[in-house]
Amino acid sequence: MDDRAFRTAMGKFATGITVITTNIEGEAHGMTANAFMSVSLNPKLVLVSIGEKARMLDKINQTGKFAVNILSEQQQEYSMYFAGQIKEERNIEFDWISEMPVIQDALANIVCTVQSKHIAGDHTLFIGEVTDIVIRDGEPLTFFEGKYGKIVSNEIVN
Repeated sequence: MDDRAFRTAMGKFATGITVITTNIEGEAHGMTANAFMSVSLNPKLVLVSIGEKARMLDKINQTGKFAVNILSEQQQEYSMYFAGQIKEERNIEFDWISEMPVIQDALANIVCTVQSKHIAGDHTLFIGEVTDIVIRDGEPLTFFEGKYGKIVSNEIVN
């Protein structure tokens, strides 16, 4: 199979969108990612996948900490900005939790310390132990077949 077929198949999996953030010497850094999942309840662990060409890879390796910010349907601009789709500089106002920058009004801010990392192909999988969490109500920003979306109804119909 070629790369396009693989990407198309992976795009069939609807995901939420996160912005991964970290702090280097008081400066906030972020990147958009939809490769995020929970791993364990005890201990509380999550996983993020960061590409080898992403600037965030060195930053998380340097700090050993990151935050996962689960975006709401009103936060598409954050996703686009931190994915490099919006080129002009923006003044992003971050909240701070346990010395980590987090996206204001995200559905959840999950602060983590890197517990382990695993190189897998052209990505590094960071498993983070959750040290702090903030949760808000709202609807998620979604991604499916390369397009942003939202959940129309949170009811399950049989």
